[in-house]
Parts: sequence; structure tokens; C-alpha cells
Amino acid sequence: MEDKKQVLYELITDKSYRPLRFKELAVLLMVPKALRGELKQTLDELIKEGKITVDSSSRYRAADANKKTGVFHGTSRGFGFVSVEGEKEDYFIPEFGTKGALDGDTVLIYVQEERVPGKRCEAKVLEITVRGTTQIVGTYQRGKSFGFVIPDNQKFAYDVFIPKEKTAGAVNGHKVLVNITNYGDERKNPEGEVIKVLGHINDPGVDVLSVVYGYGIPLDFPEEVYLQAGRIPEEVSEKELQGRLDLRGITTITIDGEDAKDLDDAVTLSREGDVWQLGVHIADVSEYVGEGQALDREAYERGTSVYLVDRVIPMLPHRLSNGICSLNAGQDRLALSCLMEIDGKGNVIGHRIAETVINVDYRMTYTSVKKIIEDHDEEECEAYSDIVLMLSQMDTLAGILREKRRRRGSIDFDFQECKIVVDGEGNPLDIKPYERNRATKLIEDFMLIANETVAEDCYWQELPFLYRTHENPDLEKIKKLGIFINNFGYSIHIGQEEIHPKELQKLLCSVDGTPQEPMIARLCLRSMKQAKYTDFCDGHFGLAAKYYCHFTSPIRRYPDLQIHRIIKENLRGKLDEGRIAHYQDILSEVAKQTSRAERRADEAEREVEKLKKVEYMLDRIGEVFEGVISGVTSHGIYVELPNTVEGMVRLSDMDDDYYIFDEAAYQLVGEHTRRTYKLGQRVKVEVVGADKALKTIDMLLV
Repeated sequence: MEDKKQVLYELITDKSYRPLRFKELAVLLMVPKALRGELKQTLDELIKEGKITVDSSSRYRAADANKKTGVFHGTSRGFGFVSVEGEKEDYFIPEFGTKGALDGDTVLIYVQEERVPGKRCEAKVLEITVRGTTQIVGTYQRGKSFGFVIPDNQKFAYDVFIPKEKTAGAVNGHKVLVNITNYGDERKNPEGEVIKVLGHINDPGVDVLSVVYGYGIPLDFPEEVYLQAGRIPEEVSEKELQGRLDLRGITTITIDGEDAKDLDDAVTLSREGDVWQLGVHIADVSEYVGEGQALDREAYERGTSVYLVDRVIPMLPHRLSNGICSLNAGQDRLALSCLMEIDGKGNVIGHRIAETVINVDYRMTYTSVKKIIEDHDEEECEAYSDIVLMLSQMDTLAGILREKRRRRGSIDFDFQECKIVVDGEGNPLDIKPYERNRATKLIEDFMLIANETVAEDCYWQELPFLYRTHENPDLEKIKKLGIFINNFGYSIHIGQEEIHPKELQKLLCSVDGTPQEPMIARLCLRSMKQAKYTDFCDGHFGLAAKYYCHFTSPIRRYPDLQIHRIIKENLRGKLDEGRIAHYQDILSEVAKQTSRAERRADEAEREVEKLKKVEYMLDRIGEVFEGVISGVTSHGIYVELPNTVEGMVRLSDMDDDYYIFDEAAYQLVGEHTRRTYKLGQRVKVEVVGADKALKTIDMLLV
């Protein structure tokens, strides 16, 4: 699709092109009648992207250079921004120029001034072409003769009017899901109808439910999905084993968290001389989820499992993810295995990808493996005496692989993550830093090398494929990072056109253990682009890898399931010209959809985490904590506590002096006392407020 779009775009924007109607274009391009629907779809895509237009005579023309199509991102203060695909900077839309656009709408804008480096262009909305929001979640309030809903999404700038007869019985304080029936305009609020009452704002679990519905994440599976899942056997049959490599005689283990139920990866390891034989065995989900079936369609829409604080919303029904597709100990399971030979320097010197059958011998946990390889706990070593040597060898090989990645420049963002412990009603009981140890790193290292090996194999075979791509950072952002870190005595070497990941790796090593580490690490991350799925191989900057894909989690990620199908068709000799053409046609859209679904899941997970942190601190108002300044702005300072909770001390509350924001050094300086507050500085703070609606925590300096 992307290639066809590019050809059409180049034709229509060529100087020698004269505007043509659809039929004339089809004749010119010699498109047979059977494929004209595809041509129309491609033209519609170009119109949607604002690259071409159709005039009053139905002729296709190049778009006005000042007119662009993009996505509107609203703010609670009325103004907004529009991001245009392929452009680095977005456009500022003042409040009077939004034309009633709402967050997520696709809009046609008119750019009112030329772009100046370092400054946002201003534009106005000419037309709302596609509404991005059809439903919203919010809090219902009743008026005298009507009701209205205050949206949870702060970027949705308007309350939604609800006619009296369309409230679905909602009362004051109910969280509701609203279907928008009229979008209104600059002078009139949107109108809608309540289609689901989620519960009262104070009811247990309603807060998380509101986030789930707010992001449009499907909770329940359709009936046809359950019916199909119900027909899948609970045990592997003899027929399914035919033609598979039988690895049931090899000692196989899984290593996961204590509460994990969907075990989709297992590992084996042996050694002959200086060569390691590492096997990474992944649940063969594609054997049970066929392309185009109800299960597949639903998995595609979901894109990924969503891991929230108090629940998991799975991509596949539990009958599969916790049953036949879970590599449970003592049970025969179908797998797709990457069998690698690795030398003493961490180089993969030989490999084989095969359809296999395995039977896991030990279901290990990170805690147990840590006790064995790190703590050398006698009791644990005795309990697992049969595999202590293998675990020790795995630890050694993982270290070799990690060192090889380090040497080539792979960046390890070792951010302190947290685990929020909740009770049965979802109330947060404790927030503690998530421990990342040699046991967790061991599995990460093995999955990374399998992902790289599979991606490189499929690249050189020139198979249609889904890669995990991480583009090089934008040079302007990296230059800004360089200027910022100079204030702290650090520097990075930037080439004429790009930066090598090793430079960021060296910077992170330099700040390791310093008070500035969290902030500089975050700024490094923000300077880089988001990783995404693509149907072309463009390397992975963060991992300093030429080839990378997601192969190891088909239970919870659709891209992994998609590439398993391709690999298996290739292994079985069924990837003929027709199937190659089929995959080439769909993979671009699969990449976009799964990247969108991943971002949606990430945002929902962050939102729930913020919500629970605020809820936790509500019970600690008045308490004093020691923290580290994690951010400095012209409005005040952000302080991060040891449990990863972050709050803000507002400038207006620092009343012992008048503080000026020194932007160059990212610090606040007292005009009279010359007292400074800068990144990484330790401070004592009192928690004075927490707002669940805004998800903010207010602090005062002690």
C-alpha cells in the first residue's frame, strides 16, 4: 500500500501532470476493473493525509502547500496542537482557531506563517474531516431539566450535554460511558447519551474501569470468540506432533514472576567445549489462532494484553493464554523454537528455527533463581540440585551476551519501576520499587538474542515480515540534550548527521549513581523516538541492533503471533508468490494498528499507575518525606520520593523568597537569599494535597 501511495503521489504532484478524474487516472495507470477499488482506496488515503485533493469537477490535484491534514491534540484551556504525519514539529492552534475540534479529531488546517527553527507555526482549523472520539467517560451531574457529563480526559475541553430522557438512570457522581450524538461547535457544547453506568465515583474498581473504557480498551470477548476458544482442545494430540522436532527429552525450564499464569517462553542450555547451545522455545499460539478467524480478528483489534495495577486485560481468552498455549510444567506443548549456537564472545555462529514439541521440567520464579545464582541459598540450591549447574551456566552466558551488547553501544535505561500492592477492592496498600536482578536480566538477555537472530534470519531470506524498529533520534533534540548536560559537566559527541547509541550509553554510565541520573536518563529517553512496528528493517537504535523483531510473546502481542505465521508457512514451504503478495499487502497496516494498540495500552497503564499513586498519598497528607528534585520548571519543582511517587512544590508556595527560573541551568534561584533548587538535590517535603481527578500530588518544602 505504501509503495502504491508513493507512486500515485509522485504522479499527481509532477509538474507535467494535468488534473484527471478517477476513470481517466485508472486508464492512464492501466488498472484493470477488478483492482480499481484498491486504486480508489489508495487515493482516499492520500486525501485523508492531506497530500492531494479533489476539486469541484471531481479531478484529483496536488494539495495546497499551506493546507495540511493532521490530528488535533486538545488542551483543557481551549487551544490545541496539530501533528502532521512525517513532520517533526506540530502546529499551534489558538482557541479561536479550533473550529470546535476535539482531542483526537483529524482536521484540515491552514498554516498561517512559515516555520521558524525552534518556534511552532500557528495555524487554524478549516475543516474537521474525521471525528476521533465517538465515546467519552466522565462524571454525571444533574441539572434542573437536563444533565451533563464532565469528561475524565482533561484534553476534551467541553462538558457533554445529556437530554433528560437519555441519562440511563445515572445520578450525581456516577461514572458513565457516553455516546456522542452531536459534536456541537464553538458556541454549542457536544450532546450525547449515556450508554453505560460504570458505577459511583467512590465504588471500588470504578476508577480503573473508567480508564479502561476511556481508552476504548475492550473488556469482554464477543460470544463467537468464546465459542471458538471452547472448541480448542485442552491437551496436545498425537496428530499435532507429526513433523515436529521432539525436544521433550531435554531439561527445559520457564522463569517468570510468582503470579504469572501465561507462560509463553521456556529455555534450555547445554555446552560443548567453547560453544553454548541455547534454546528459546516460544508457545506456538498460531497453531490455534488461524488468520481471519474470530480469535484472530479480536486479537488484532486488541493488539496487546494490557497490564493494569489490579487486573490484566488479555489479548486472548484465558482458556488459551493460561491453558493450551501456556508452557505449563509437566505438559506437552507445541512451540516455535530458536536453537542457537553461541561462541565464548556472544556471537551466534549457527542457528535453526523449528516447529517443536517440548515438556517443561521446572516452573521457576525470578525469586527462586535469584536465590540460587546470586545468593547461593543452600536450601534453594538443594531443592533444585538437578538444575543448579544449568542455571549457573545460564547466568554466565547471559553476562557474555550483555557485555557484547554493551560493547556495541546498546543503551540500558535502568529506570526504577514500582510495584503497587492493592487489596481485593483495588485500594493501594504499598508502593515499592520493582527489583531488577540477575534472574530477570537473564531471561531478558535470552529473549533479546532470540529476537535478533529471528529478525536477521528472516531479513536475509527476504521474507515479508514485521520488525521492531527504533529510528535514530532527531539531531535537534540531541543538540539540546548536549547543551543541557554541559551545565552538569557532562558532554556527548555528536556527528554531523547522527549520534551513535554508544554516546548515550557512555553518558548514562557517567551519571550512574549520581543525583542527576534519573533526570538525565529521562531526558535521554525523551530525546529519542518511540520504537514501533514496521514492515521494513531499519534497525533498533536503543539496542544498537541492525535487525530486531518481537518473536517471544505471541500470547500477549499480536506482532509476535503474526510473524510466527509467516515463519511457519516458510518452514512448511507454503510461502508462495500469492502468500508473499498477501503479506506484503497487509503488513503495513498491521504494523500501524499494533503500534497504535501498544501506545494505547502504555498510556492506560501509566494512567492507572498515576491514579493509584495519588490514591495512596491521599492517606499520607501531612506526612514528611525525603526526596530528590526530579524536575525544575518556571512553575515550581517536582520531587520524587524513594517509592517512585512524584509530586510538585509550586512556585507560589515557596513564599520565603522570590524565585527566578534559570532555564540554562534548570534551577530556581532565590532573588534575595540566592538559595538554589536544582536537579538531583535532596529535599524534605510535606504532602499537603492529592487530587484523583487531576492525578496530581501537591507538596511543600520543609
